[in-house]
Amino acid sequence: MYSESDLQAAVDARVLTPEAAQAFRSHIASVRAAPGADEESFRLITGFNDIFVSIAAVILLVAVGWIGESIHAALAGAFVAGSAWFLAEYFTKVRRMALPSIVLMLAFAGGVAATMIGFLVEHGEAIFGKDPGDTVAGLLMGGIALITAVATWLHWKRFMVPITVAAGTAALAAMAVALILSITGMPEEPDALVMSLVLVAGLGVFTLAMWWDRSDRARQTRRSDVAFWLHLLAAPMIAHPIFFLLGVTEGENITSGAAVMVVGIYIVFGLVALAIDRRALLVSALAYVLFALTQLFRTFGAIELNVALTALVIGSALLLLSAFWQNARAIVVGQLPANLANQLPATIRAMAQA
Repeated sequence: MYSESDLQAAVDARVLTPEAAQAFRSHIASVRAAPGADEESFRLITGFNDIFVSIAAVILLVAVGWIGESIHAALAGAFVAGSAWFLAEYFTKVRRMALPSIVLMLAFAGGVAATMIGFLVEHGEAIFGKDPGDTVAGLLMGGIALITAVATWLHWKRFMVPITVAAGTAALAAMAVALILSITGMPEEPDALVMSLVLVAGLGVFTLAMWWDRSDRARQTRRSDVAFWLHLLAAPMIAHPIFFLLGVTEGENITSGAAVMVVGIYIVFGLVALAIDRRALLVSALAYVLFALTQLFRTFGAIELNVALTALVIGSALLLLSAFWQNARAIVVGQLPANLANQLPATIRAMAQA
């Protein structure tokens, strides 16, 4: 089984011509009777060896981090980051193994951040005092996030692992939120402000994801994988703040009106997901809509079976949507203006007409 990355590597090595690779993609798409873009596929595991290597890498990284911690708190992250980069030189650069590459990239980014956090744990009080204040704390958090983002950019330039862009973007979003909070100061009840900032950042990440998606409407290159991870990052950054501001995340009973609003928002998420052919929004908001429907069933008297009924309704709806995703998406995209529809991934209907 050959992945898109394998085909692109063959083209880069001039083993296949771009025309031959495109002909192969078209043949596979016609055999499967559905374009690869509609499946929202991404390369994760090519064999059990990916899992085997990932487990071994995690064990090794835990060990070197433990050894570093015994010397100095900052060295735990430094040892992990250095080891992850060293391992990536072979398993990512040479072997092109997907899952180990993701694990090593996340370990590298986490190690870079942990190095600075470890240094502050050991020496922060001596440098900044016991109570540095919100401004200093925000600047420190923003600085850590910025350095982590720069490190992930260097990792991207070297290894081009698709998830790297999402990791760097997450660091930049954290930096922006931290810097804004350092300027405005933390209010007595900061949750609403923080969640509002996260929502704005999430919309920014979503916009960036759409830019990457727009550059590869057929979803045949690495750019589509980058967009996938960005959408996966943006979805919870959008969904969680919205439902938090509605009071759904407080763990208490919500009103019927709020529950209906949650379901309505989920339907909007579904329409957006169909239009952009990305399911991340639906998955991120799933827990909230399950809770809201449970409350609605309880309100209408189905107390004993409210959870079961909720699971039945949501599970059935999602399965039906999955089965008729292509048809539903063609309908949704067909209602959009032509100039907007032409920026979205191609539906089966659009491809057939072409």
